[in-house]
Amino acid sequence: MNFLVFQHLDVEHPGVFREFWKEDGISWTTIALNEGDAIPDDLERYDALAVMGGPMDTWQTDLHPWLISEIAAIRHYAVTLQKPYLGICLGHQLLACALGGSVGPASIPEVGLCSVEATPQGISDPFFNGIEFPMRTLQWHGAEVQSLPDDAIILATSPLCAIQSFRWGPHAYGIQFHAELTAETVADWSRIPEYAAYLEQVLGKQGAETLTKQSLAALPQFRQTAFQFHTNFMNKLAG
Repeated sequence: MNFLVFQHLDVEHPGVFREFWKEDGISWTTIALNEGDAIPDDLERYDALAVMGGPMDTWQTDLHPWLISEIAAIRHYAVTLQKPYLGICLGHQLLACALGGSVGPASIPEVGLCSVEATPQGISDPFFNGIEFPMRTLQWHGAEVQSLPDDAIILATSPLCAIQSFRWGPHAYGIQFHAELTAETVADWSRIPEYAAYLEQVLGKQGAETLTKQSLAALPQFRQTAFQFHTNFMNKLAG
Protein backbone atom coordinates (compact mmCIF):
# COMPACT_ATOMS: atom_id res chain seq x y z
CA MET A 1 0.00 0.00 0.00
CA ASN A 2 1.04 3.59 -0.62
CA PHE A 3 -0.45 6.46 1.35
CA LEU A 4 -0.40 10.14 0.40
CA VAL A 5 0.26 12.68 3.16
CA PHE A 6 -0.53 16.39 2.92
CA GLN A 7 1.73 18.22 5.35
CA HIS A 8 1.65 21.91 6.31
CA LEU A 9 4.66 22.17 8.62
CA ASP A 10 7.71 19.93 8.98
CA VAL A 11 7.03 19.18 12.67
CA GLU A 12 3.36 18.31 12.02
CA HIS A 13 3.96 14.94 10.43
CA PRO A 14 2.13 11.63 10.95
CA GLY A 15 4.10 11.09 14.16
CA VAL A 16 3.69 7.66 15.73
CA PHE A 17 1.57 6.48 12.78
CA ARG A 18 4.79 6.32 10.77
CA GLU A 19 5.98 3.49 13.00
CA PHE A 20 2.76 1.55 12.49
CA TRP A 21 2.88 2.12 8.74
CA LYS A 22 6.45 0.83 8.54
CA GLU A 23 5.53 -2.25 10.56
CA ASP A 24 2.70 -2.97 8.11
CA GLY A 25 4.89 -2.43 5.05
CA ILE A 26 3.05 0.74 4.01
CA SER A 27 4.99 3.35 2.08
CA TRP A 28 3.94 6.98 1.92
CA THR A 29 4.54 10.08 -0.14
CA THR A 30 4.64 13.41 1.69
CA ILE A 31 3.52 16.60 -0.05
CA ALA A 32 4.82 19.63 1.88
CA LEU A 33 2.29 22.19 0.72
CA ASN A 34 3.80 25.03 2.77
CA GLU A 35 7.10 24.45 0.95
CA GLY A 36 5.56 24.62 -2.51
CA ASP A 37 5.21 20.92 -3.32
CA ALA A 38 2.68 20.23 -6.05
CA ILE A 39 -0.31 17.98 -5.43
CA PRO A 40 -0.05 14.87 -7.66
CA ASP A 41 -2.39 14.65 -10.63
CA ASP A 42 -2.86 10.90 -10.17
CA LEU A 43 -4.53 10.87 -6.76
CA GLU A 44 -6.39 7.67 -7.59
CA ARG A 45 -3.20 5.59 -7.33
CA TYR A 46 -2.91 6.18 -3.58
CA ASP A 47 -4.66 3.84 -1.16
CA ALA A 48 -5.43 6.51 1.46
CA LEU A 49 -4.96 10.22 2.02
CA ALA A 50 -3.85 11.53 5.43
CA VAL A 51 -3.96 15.30 5.98
CA MET A 52 -2.11 16.70 8.97
CA GLY A 53 -2.38 19.82 11.14
CA GLY A 54 -0.80 23.22 10.72
CA PRO A 55 -0.74 26.74 12.15
CA MET A 56 -2.67 28.25 9.25
CA ASP A 57 -6.47 28.51 9.18
CA THR A 58 -8.75 27.22 6.43
CA TRP A 59 -9.92 30.73 5.51
CA GLN A 60 -6.40 32.18 5.09
CA THR A 61 -6.34 31.61 1.36
CA ASP A 62 -4.80 35.04 0.69
CA LEU A 63 -1.78 34.12 2.81
CA HIS A 64 -1.72 30.49 1.70
CA PRO A 65 -3.27 30.24 -1.77
CA TRP A 66 -2.42 26.54 -1.98
CA LEU A 67 -5.27 25.92 0.49
CA ILE A 68 -7.68 26.35 -2.42
CA SER A 69 -6.12 23.57 -4.47
CA GLU A 70 -5.74 21.42 -1.36
CA ILE A 71 -9.44 21.65 -0.53
CA ALA A 72 -10.27 20.82 -4.15
CA ALA A 73 -7.95 17.80 -4.03
CA ILE A 74 -9.53 16.58 -0.78
CA ARG A 75 -12.99 16.93 -2.31
CA HIS A 76 -11.88 15.00 -5.39
CA TYR A 77 -10.27 12.24 -3.34
CA ALA A 78 -12.96 11.77 -0.69
CA VAL A 79 -16.10 12.63 -2.67
CA THR A 80 -15.41 11.89 -6.33
CA LEU A 81 -13.01 8.97 -5.92
CA GLN A 82 -14.60 7.91 -2.59
CA LYS A 83 -11.29 6.69 -1.22
CA PRO A 84 -10.21 6.44 2.46
CA TYR A 85 -9.32 9.73 4.11
CA LEU A 86 -8.03 10.65 7.58
CA GLY A 87 -7.77 14.31 8.56
CA ILE A 88 -6.17 15.42 11.83
CA CYS A 89 -6.78 18.91 13.29
CA LEU A 90 -6.40 21.19 10.24
CA GLY A 91 -6.96 18.11 8.07
CA HIS A 92 -10.26 17.53 9.90
CA GLN A 93 -11.28 21.14 9.26
CA LEU A 94 -10.25 21.00 5.59
CA LEU A 95 -12.41 17.94 5.05
CA ALA A 96 -15.38 19.84 6.49
CA CYS A 97 -14.69 22.71 4.06
CA ALA A 98 -14.37 20.29 1.14
CA LEU A 99 -17.79 18.87 1.98
CA GLY A 100 -19.46 22.29 2.18
CA GLY A 101 -19.30 22.71 5.95
CA SER A 102 -17.89 25.72 7.78
CA VAL A 103 -14.88 26.38 10.00
CA GLY A 104 -14.34 29.41 12.22
CA PRO A 105 -12.51 30.65 15.31
CA ALA A 106 -13.30 28.78 18.51
CA SER A 107 -14.77 30.88 21.30
CA ILE A 108 -12.02 29.51 23.56
CA PRO A 109 -8.86 27.79 22.25
CA GLU A 110 -8.69 24.17 23.34
CA VAL A 111 -5.15 23.32 24.46
CA GLY A 112 -3.85 20.57 26.71
CA LEU A 113 -4.91 17.10 27.75
CA CYS A 114 -8.68 17.01 27.42
CA SER A 115 -11.42 14.39 27.52
CA VAL A 116 -13.49 13.56 24.46
CA GLU A 117 -16.81 11.72 24.56
CA ALA A 118 -18.29 9.58 21.82
CA THR A 119 -21.74 10.26 20.42
CA PRO A 120 -24.10 7.27 20.10
CA GLN A 121 -23.07 7.06 16.44
CA GLY A 122 -19.41 7.18 17.45
CA ILE A 123 -19.75 4.32 19.91
CA SER A 124 -20.99 2.07 17.11
CA ASP A 125 -18.61 3.32 14.41
CA PRO A 126 -15.84 0.85 13.41
CA PHE A 127 -13.24 3.64 13.61
CA PHE A 128 -13.74 3.75 17.38
CA ASN A 129 -13.68 0.00 17.96
CA GLY A 130 -11.71 -0.75 21.12
CA ILE A 131 -11.44 2.92 22.13
CA GLU A 132 -12.40 3.65 25.74
CA PHE A 133 -14.49 6.73 26.50
CA PRO A 134 -14.12 9.27 27.86
CA MET A 135 -10.95 9.33 25.76
CA ARG A 136 -7.99 11.39 26.91
CA THR A 137 -6.54 13.40 24.03
CA LEU A 138 -4.07 16.13 23.21
CA GLN A 139 -5.79 19.27 21.94
CA TRP A 140 -4.09 22.30 20.40
CA HIS A 141 -6.40 24.40 18.27
CA GLY A 142 -8.01 27.82 18.07
CA ALA A 143 -10.35 27.06 15.16
CA GLU A 144 -13.10 24.47 14.92
CA VAL A 145 -15.61 22.89 12.59
CA GLN A 146 -18.84 24.80 13.15
CA SER A 147 -21.20 23.13 10.69
CA LEU A 148 -21.35 20.03 8.52
CA PRO A 149 -23.57 18.84 5.68
CA ASP A 150 -26.61 16.82 6.76
CA ASP A 151 -25.09 13.55 5.58
CA ALA A 152 -22.01 13.86 7.81
CA ILE A 153 -22.10 11.93 11.10
CA ILE A 154 -20.66 13.49 14.27
CA LEU A 155 -18.75 10.79 16.15
CA ALA A 156 -17.17 12.58 19.12
CA THR A 157 -17.51 15.81 21.07
CA SER A 158 -16.01 17.77 23.98
CA PRO A 159 -17.27 20.63 26.19
CA LEU A 160 -15.31 23.24 24.20
CA CYS A 161 -15.67 21.72 20.74
CA ALA A 162 -18.92 20.14 19.61
CA ILE A 163 -17.43 18.41 16.55
CA GLN A 164 -14.34 16.53 17.69
CA SER A 165 -14.72 13.84 15.05
CA PHE A 166 -16.98 13.11 12.14
CA ARG A 167 -17.41 10.68 9.29
CA TRP A 168 -18.64 11.32 5.80
CA GLY A 169 -19.72 8.29 3.81
CA PRO A 170 -18.10 4.99 4.81
CA HIS A 171 -14.51 6.08 4.29
CA ALA A 172 -13.71 9.71 5.18
CA TYR A 173 -12.87 10.60 8.80
CA GLY A 174 -11.85 13.78 10.56
CA ILE A 175 -10.50 14.11 14.11
CA GLN A 176 -9.86 17.47 15.76
CA PHE A 177 -7.71 15.98 18.52
CA HIS A 178 -4.15 14.74 18.05
CA ALA A 179 -3.64 10.98 18.13
CA GLU A 180 -0.24 11.04 16.43
CA LEU A 181 1.92 12.56 19.15
CA THR A 182 5.40 11.35 20.03
CA ALA A 183 7.83 12.24 22.82
CA GLU A 184 8.97 15.27 20.78
CA THR A 185 5.57 16.67 19.83
CA VAL A 186 4.95 19.23 22.59
CA ALA A 187 8.51 20.56 22.53
CA ASP A 188 8.44 20.90 18.73
CA TRP A 189 5.04 22.60 18.63
CA SER A 190 5.84 24.94 21.53
CA ARG A 191 8.35 26.67 19.26
CA ILE A 192 5.67 27.58 16.70
CA PRO A 193 4.56 31.18 17.45
CA GLU A 194 0.85 30.60 16.83
CA TYR A 195 0.82 27.48 19.00
CA ALA A 196 2.90 29.09 21.73
CA ALA A 197 0.36 31.93 21.94
CA TYR A 198 -2.55 29.52 22.38
CA LEU A 199 -0.55 27.55 24.94
CA GLU A 200 0.22 30.61 27.07
CA GLN A 201 -3.35 31.91 26.76
CA VAL A 202 -4.81 28.67 28.11
CA LEU A 203 -2.12 27.21 30.37
CA GLY A 204 -0.04 30.25 31.34
CA LYS A 205 3.65 31.03 30.97
CA GLN A 206 4.70 27.63 32.28
CA GLY A 207 2.31 25.91 29.91
CA ALA A 208 4.95 24.29 27.71
CA GLU A 209 6.74 22.74 30.68
CA THR A 210 3.49 21.56 32.25
CA LEU A 211 2.11 20.09 29.05
CA THR A 212 5.41 18.37 28.22
CA LYS A 213 5.39 16.57 31.59
CA GLN A 214 1.73 15.62 31.26
CA SER A 215 2.02 14.36 27.70
CA LEU A 216 5.15 12.31 28.40
CA ALA A 217 3.44 10.67 31.38
CA ALA A 218 0.44 9.82 29.20
CA LEU A 219 2.47 8.73 26.16
CA PRO A 220 2.02 4.95 26.62
CA GLN A 221 -1.75 5.41 26.76
CA PHE A 222 -1.71 7.73 23.72
CA ARG A 223 0.40 5.24 21.78
CA GLN A 224 -2.04 2.44 22.55
CA THR A 225 -4.96 4.60 21.41
CA ALA A 226 -3.12 5.60 18.22
CA PHE A 227 -2.39 1.95 17.45
CA GLN A 228 -6.09 1.13 17.87
CA PHE A 229 -7.03 3.93 15.47
CA HIS A 230 -4.44 2.63 13.01
CA THR A 231 -5.82 -0.90 13.30
CA ASN A 232 -9.38 0.28 12.81
CA PHE A 233 -8.47 2.42 9.79
CA MET A 234 -6.59 -0.48 8.21
CA ASN A 235 -9.60 -2.71 8.78
CA LYS A 236 -11.70 -0.15 6.93
CA LEU A 237 -9.23 -0.31 4.05
CA ALA A 238 -9.34 -4.09 4.01
CA GLY A 239 -13.13 -4.07 4.08
